[in-house]
Amino acid sequence: MFIQTETTPNPATLKFLPGEIVIGEGTAEFKDVEDAASHSPLAARLFDVPGVTGVFFGYDFVTVTKDDDTAWQHIKPAILGAIMEHFMSGDPVMAAASKAMGQRADGEEFFDKADAPLVEQIKELLDTRVRPAVAQDGGDITFRGFRDGVVYLNMKGACAGCPSSTATLKHGIQNLLRHFVPEVQEVEQVI
Repeated sequence: MFIQTETTPNPATLKFLPGEIVIGEGTAEFKDVEDAASHSPLAARLFDVPGVTGVFFGYDFVTVTKDDDTAWQHIKPAILGAIMEHFMSGDPVMAAASKAMGQRADGEEFFDKADAPLVEQIKELLDTRVRPAVAQDGGDITFRGFRDGVVYLNMKGACAGCPSSTATLKHGIQNLLRHFVPEVQEVEQVI
């Protein structure tokens, strides 16, 4: 098994491509070992590597985030080994009870029912123009809400905590949405 590694705009996050489907539908993000242990054998293995602070699964990739005190050259071999061992074992990426979750819930979406057509247009733009590009960088962006001209988005994986995430939100996504949906005035990140 050959696992490719790619850098991301976030220096604390690397993208690993195992050459296999990681999670068939949606995405999954793990921010601590307890969450990982109850939902994903692969994420639990990755959290066993000292210095790992976050794990994110996309369709065909895994992004791993490390703490600031750990150097990639010290943990990258252990991460590669954990991913390889996992796929060679035949264990599932997600625990059986978690597979039905698909995309893990981030909380309820909020918007006025009268804005439903605008929200559908915003979601369509995010799904077709933003999310594929962000996935290339090892992350994901999901819609959380729309209120008073402000679109609220959740950034995951390599995007969460990325130094360029503010520029991505304000200059990239905000300008795109304003262009196609004039009712959008601003884009904000929610956690």
